[in-house]
Amino acid sequence: MTQVKPWSRSEFEARLRAKGARYHIHHPFQVAMNSGRCTPEQIRGWVANRFYYQTTIPIKDAAILANCEDRDARRLWVQRIIDHDGREGEQGGIEAWLRLGEACGIQREELLNHRHLLPGVRFAVDAYLNFARRATWQEAACSSLTELFAPDIHQKRLDNWPTHYTWIEPAGYHYFRGRLNEARRDVEHGLRVTLDYFVTREQQERALDILQFKLDILWTMLDAMTMAYVHNTPPYHNTALPEMRDTSI
Repeated sequence: MTQVKPWSRSEFEARLRAKGARYHIHHPFQVAMNSGRCTPEQIRGWVANRFYYQTTIPIKDAAILANCEDRDARRLWVQRIIDHDGREGEQGGIEAWLRLGEACGIQREELLNHRHLLPGVRFAVDAYLNFARRATWQEAACSSLTELFAPDIHQKRLDNWPTHYTWIEPAGYHYFRGRLNEARRDVEHGLRVTLDYFVTREQQERALDILQFKLDILWTMLDAMTMAYVHNTPPYHNTALPEMRDTSI
């Protein structure tokens, strides 16, 4: 049986980058946010639900480290956990997101106890975490390559939100500013791992599937938020509970 020739390193990278056409920057909810068409309730709903994703990222990265036998790779990857959890003298991304919530009028405790978390968002984020725990560390690293497209989405928020949503305190935008550089740095390492590890055509196609899986996670999160905050059908709120019937008669 003839093996299919693998793509060259440059072609493989180009195919990974082409997946940006499916990035959630193109989701109608995200488009509405960046064009100033979201209500304060919708912005707050997004911030509250996205916080669950933010708090899961360092746990995901810890799972990757637990599966990684390469010391040099661990030394680089551990920075991602520090970026989000912070350390003495550095607030970290989770703290920055809490301040974003406060800038939008959400109490810190409301974010920390996830009281606004939608089941669909929880399900999607948990699926991502479970994948990272079970996959090889290289496969899990590949799933992080949505960071290839992240700087654009952060820059759009910095460019557009202060004009469209003047009610948000400017101090809340620190998270987006920080991620501009962090995401570019992380991409360099994650991309190198992916290009080095996925070398056969079968492996390269697997990498594209993994990246698509992560893109689907991000898109699905916004689908759940669209149902709740655009169509006003939060899970279970529009479903009447069946009457309790006495079956002993």
